[in-house]
Amino acid sequence: MWRATLKSLLAKKLRLVLTALSIVLGVGFMAGTYVLTDTMAKAFDEVFETASADTDILVRSESAFSATAQGPGGGGGSEGRQPVQEAVLEDVLAVEGVAMAHGDVQGYAQFVDPETNEAIGGFGPPTIGLSWDPDSSVLTIRDGRAPEAYGEVAVDAATARTHDLSVGQEIPVLFTGPPQTFTIVAIVGFGDADNLAGATLALFELKTAQGLFDKVGVYDAISVDAEEGVSQTELRNRIQAVLPEGVEAVTSATVADENAQALNDGLGFFKVALLVFAFIALFVGAFIIFNTFSIITAQRTRELALLRALGASRTQVLLSVLVEALLVGLVASAIGIGVGVLIAVGLESLLTLFGIDLPSTSIQLLPRTIVVSLVIGTVVTLVASVIPARRAARVAPIEALRDGAGAARGTSLHRRVVVGVAVTALGVIPLLYGLFAKPDSVGQLVGFGAAVTFLGIAILSPLIARPVATVLGAPLRRLGVHGRLGQENAMRNPRRTASTAAALMIGLALVSMVTILSASLKASFNAALDATLKADLTLTTSSFTAFSPEVANLVRQVPEAEAVSEFRQTVFRYDGNTSFLTAVDPDTIESVATLDMVEGSTAALAQGSLLVFKDVAEENGFAQGETITLTFPSTGEQEFIVGGIYGENRLVGDWVVSVQAYEQNYTEQLDSFVLVKGAPGVSPADLLAAVEAQVGDFPNIEVQDQAAFREKQAGFIDQLLGLVTALLLLAVIIALFGIVNTLSLSIFERTHEIGLLRAVGMTRRQIRAMVRWESVIIAVFGALLGLAIGVFFGFALQQALQEEGLSELAIPGPQLLVYVILAGLAGVVAAVMPARKAASLNVLEAISYE
Repeated sequence: MWRATLKSLLAKKLRLVLTALSIVLGVGFMAGTYVLTDTMAKAFDEVFETASADTDILVRSESAFSATAQGPGGGGGSEGRQPVQEAVLEDVLAVEGVAMAHGDVQGYAQFVDPETNEAIGGFGPPTIGLSWDPDSSVLTIRDGRAPEAYGEVAVDAATARTHDLSVGQEIPVLFTGPPQTFTIVAIVGFGDADNLAGATLALFELKTAQGLFDKVGVYDAISVDAEEGVSQTELRNRIQAVLPEGVEAVTSATVADENAQALNDGLGFFKVALLVFAFIALFVGAFIIFNTFSIITAQRTRELALLRALGASRTQVLLSVLVEALLVGLVASAIGIGVGVLIAVGLESLLTLFGIDLPSTSIQLLPRTIVVSLVIGTVVTLVASVIPARRAARVAPIEALRDGAGAARGTSLHRRVVVGVAVTALGVIPLLYGLFAKPDSVGQLVGFGAAVTFLGIAILSPLIARPVATVLGAPLRRLGVHGRLGQENAMRNPRRTASTAAALMIGLALVSMVTILSASLKASFNAALDATLKADLTLTTSSFTAFSPEVANLVRQVPEAEAVSEFRQTVFRYDGNTSFLTAVDPDTIESVATLDMVEGSTAALAQGSLLVFKDVAEENGFAQGETITLTFPSTGEQEFIVGGIYGENRLVGDWVVSVQAYEQNYTEQLDSFVLVKGAPGVSPADLLAAVEAQVGDFPNIEVQDQAAFREKQAGFIDQLLGLVTALLLLAVIIALFGIVNTLSLSIFERTHEIGLLRAVGMTRRQIRAMVRWESVIIAVFGALLGLAIGVFFGFALQQALQEEGLSELAIPGPQLLVYVILAGLAGVVAAVMPARKAASLNVLEAISYE
């Protein structure tokens, strides 16, 4: 029996390859995700270890928040922490066991390309300014000398290479204050890497850096080296004893662990997002495995019956099919792991193209990746083959004596309806509950609901496969006999047609859902601007990163501007939960935006109060005049009076404070965007020209009217749509392989029939056309089914996210129609190989085939 199983597996190598390919691609994407994120984590761990090699102890202020990532060189990140007074350095140097200690500062510094006058970086990796550490072994000089005085700067090697910068060249640099010009005196590397994961590094002499970053008399942190023979723990305890309240000493190992944890938290979302697409691909692959084994079982009915007649038990037949699936799953998963390594290398190269230059390290293929990939790939294949295996086990010995034994049989219509409706309901209920009730496990509920819904629709789809194929194929009948036969072949076995189309249905459903979500985001954003924005101009950076408040100060000097209002955004905590707040100018906010005050007024901001969105106020039971406590990373708990409640949050979010309150509670002062209202009688064109001229020294700033701002936002949404669609295309490609597989197997099944058609006069071209049209009908059927489900999912998502700002539902009909057309063309491509196979059959051999 085992020899028969192995021979059956190897008898049709093409079938084996096509069956395994769907698992290979799904497992490959999953393994590639693990390999890429593990490699990134390992690379940064090595960077953090290198960065902490210079330092034994780090002295810094305490943070009310959990530890945040520290800056390169062991200096410590400044965000979320108050600076440390210079006097603390003297106390640290006096501690027994301290061999060396020095202060470090860090801040915002962005280079401007001296040739193109365009800002360098800012999209993705940060633009970091640092004080130069003369004792560092991490920052290595590749060319030139260390910066020693005001007006000198060192540039990371990656930035210098990309923008053709050299020692002795002058370069403008942007800060939180006015831009300044510096002379490049050194090109530096970060250990063996040319920079820090794509971040630009601008390094200045310490006193210069303190002045540039507004940190005169203070440090962000103090780095300490221990004398030989003094342990880090012992020295940390000695230093802690002399530190003032609110300042802490931590070991370099602690800093490295904090950095690694922060990185893992950041990579967590990235990993989960990629794994979602991998599981979608495997889910689609499961449909193809199920369909393939179902067809194979039907075609081997006589063979299986003969085995039963020769004494094989039902259990043996069942196990033979399951073992075949097990072998396919194991081999495909193993190959998928190798493909995953290649995918990881490709994704890493893609990140490099986007300016994310990862530190070099070896590819990390961990045992966990191998085990998880093998187990999931094999289990998916086995589960998908269970029902076909059970059908095979039910084949009776008498079937060997019947003609047409290979005819497909399945469950009764009544049973299919009952099971399909029940499974669909089992999926829709948790899906809608997860979307609208928003429980803690929303992701799991929505994912489970969507997957089960797809299964339910797949079970029900054979009920409409024949009538839909009839309608889709009606125009083809006019093309001649090949068009009519293509239609009839698609109608002949509705279960097979529906099962083949189901894989494509999933891919197109998700693509169309994302498309609807994208269009709804654009429509909702435009509606929000119409309802909230009074300003004529918006000032942002090209990548929506924060920028210097000096920009707003310059624009206020423009006579054509009546009101200039800056906005700053960051995080805080209330009741243990992290939220976002927006800081605004109380004097100008009502001139540029609508908040729709329900209680109180924006004037309360100037008195130190805060404003709260009405839904947040209702949820927490806030009332105007009530005192609440917010927690900030640098100043800890601070009390605020609820000065007002507003009803329009699409521009400012749920919490609003004044810029003055922001300055008191946050160390870094950068604007997120600036809104400008023109003076009466000033044309929009004149206002735009005046503001652009005023901020010309800040090339990172984009000045846009409302139309340009809308277009820019739409461009970002389109980029996101393109990325998600590209990842979903893996599932679509796998689905197309499923069509290829089904058609190839059906050609084998219809060998005798095709031979007769050729014998009565059908040409090879007509045979190829017949197979192509069958494929097109299957593909378009799957696309239409997918669009219907995608529209439902898109509508449900939009309705569930109305309170989150997705207020408008937009269904882009023309774009969805294009998807249907592309699906038809994809059907033509999928039919190429099966059609050639059908047309190349020897007529006499095909007629004599049984």
